[in-house]
Amino acid sequence: MNCCFYLAIDRLPLGTVAAIEFLPVIALAALGARTPRNAAALALAVAGVAALCDVRLGGEPLGVALAFANAALFGGYIVLGHRVAQDAGVDGLGAAMLLAAVVVTPVAGWAAVPALTDPVALAAGVGVGIASSVVPYVCDQLAMARLPRASYALLVALLPATAAVIGVVVLGQVPTAVEAAAVALVVSAVALHRPLPE
Repeated sequence: MNCCFYLAIDRLPLGTVAAIEFLPVIALAALGARTPRNAAALALAVAGVAALCDVRLGGEPLGVALAFANAALFGGYIVLGHRVAQDAGVDGLGAAMLLAAVVVTPVAGWAAVPALTDPVALAAGVGVGIASSVVPYVCDQLAMARLPRASYALLVALLPATAAVIGVVVLGQVPTAVEAAAVALVVSAVALHRPLPE
């Protein structure tokens, strides 16, 4: 999934890739929006994400294909991840990561060999692995175990809004009035949504 994402943003604007990535998320949330209140929440989230993503149609066909492949993989992650969270919880996540390591190491492990003798690179790799995989995926599993799939999918719409807040705090990137309104729409959507039993 991440590989397709990075290859896609190398060929298309980030906003376009992000918008395509959210198509299956919106579809999953729409499937669970069985009340007028949740349908309104979904509409607010879609409007907010669309305003934040700054979508530009067009671009390199390979980039578009990669963005749609990333979207399909992201949708599959939500569906399969939710099932694993319901059945096996964090133990299922550990097994999935072990399986991924077994599959990927023979293919790409050679690229990491030079880092094995560099303590700084090893420490950086461990830090990045914990911050970008362990913490977020464990949080995902804990959330998926407690929420219906549609509710989790709607909460994923907070990712661009959270990125905007981190941009302010860490990078000093003050959002425009449109971006601030978009963040407010997404936050309002999450506040309005009420989980329903699946």
